[in-house]
Amino acid sequence: MLSRLRTLVTTLTDTLWFVPGLIALFMSALAVVMVEVSSMVDGEVLARFPRVFGASADSSRSLLSAIAGAMITVAGLTFSLTMVAVTQASSQYTSRILRNFMRDRGNQVVLGIYVGMFAYCILVVRTIRSGDEGQFLPSLAVVLGIVLAIGSVGMLLFFVHHIANALQASTIIHRITAETLTAIERAFPSRRGEAADEATPDDAGSGDAIPDGAWQPVGARATGYVQSVDNDGLLELADSLDAVVRIVPAVGDFVIDGHPLAWVAPAHAAGRQVPFASSALRDVAGTLKISSYRTVEQDAAFGIRQLVDIALKALSPGINDTTTAITCIDHLGAIMVRVVDRRDVSPARAIAGVVRVIAPAQTFETLLGLSFDEIRRSASTNVSALTRLLTTIGTVASYPMDPDRRTHLDEHLTRIDEAAQHVPLLSDRTRLLERVDAARAALRAGPT
Repeated sequence: MLSRLRTLVTTLTDTLWFVPGLIALFMSALAVVMVEVSSMVDGEVLARFPRVFGASADSSRSLLSAIAGAMITVAGLTFSLTMVAVTQASSQYTSRILRNFMRDRGNQVVLGIYVGMFAYCILVVRTIRSGDEGQFLPSLAVVLGIVLAIGSVGMLLFFVHHIANALQASTIIHRITAETLTAIERAFPSRRGEAADEATPDDAGSGDAIPDGAWQPVGARATGYVQSVDNDGLLELADSLDAVVRIVPAVGDFVIDGHPLAWVAPAHAAGRQVPFASSALRDVAGTLKISSYRTVEQDAAFGIRQLVDIALKALSPGINDTTTAITCIDHLGAIMVRVVDRRDVSPARAIAGVVRVIAPAQTFETLLGLSFDEIRRSASTNVSALTRLLTTIGTVASYPMDPDRRTHLDEHLTRIDEAAQHVPLLSDRTRLLERVDAARAALRAGPT
């Protein structure tokens, strides 16, 4: 339940309406509070500060109406600038970064402030009375509206700067990298932490000890991408059912409605052949969130996918932006450095020595291939990009790692070696091959 609540909060705060809506509600409540406070203290305040708070009802109404009109106009401008930035970024970099702009907290707060200021002014204006209506002028509320309007001018300056900064390739790449590193921290256990649970034999850990006829399919309830898995909830559910749950797709994989999302079997299949209730199967399916898009929170591969897409777009003949591609390679190297010293996630999770969940997991090898393979193919004749790939692999190789991971890095060096053979200029080809040999020597001499 806690994981589902956390997922719901994340989903809501990533939209372009939730945070602005909360700010608008807060500003509306502030208007009501200030009107009530004004009704109680305006007499004393006006006696002390007549020049600051003294104003006629008509002038105050006109002023707040003008502020309200200006705020809703600027809110429209803010929204338009955000959409222009989103369109430009998606066409220049990749459409997969659209949600990064939608979830940008700066954009949400600025839009919320202007919508909230509109609501504040409208509510305060509604309470102003004059003439036959009966005299009432909430002076404190009016002055606060003026102060907030002046502050909103500063927010507009901040927003223009924020949008200009957000459109820079380096800013976009840095944000994606930061999110991906956070996902890696969550997903990959630290090598300095406790050892993985090896309380069960390998055959139990893989689920092979359970007869094929004991497995029951759990159908997907929607078509889309596996966005997240409630790992703790799934583990507790499997334990309460005395079952073993085998998840078919990894986080980020595409599933089709009705196709097997998971398989469930009794933990002691020989002693229990009674099928699980349909409600239990629905509970298992409910621990996997399926959506129309991927997110980075539990899917570090999606963060890498975004960086690779930006690099591929930059290397395309129509754009030919090698500097942006090199920036992506540098940040991909930073991500692989964070992964290289961590254990691969065990596919099996157990409680009290009994395997309860078996799920596919991302590994160093898969993330390494995702990071470098497509870029290497697109940069087959780009000497600068290939050189930076070699530098990045050399940087990763300088960290302690298992021998099999050095083997994977060596395989990528071999592929770059093959790509270097097709570089047209002999001088460039020779220099690249020398860099490959130097990187391979550094890789083999690196710490383990």
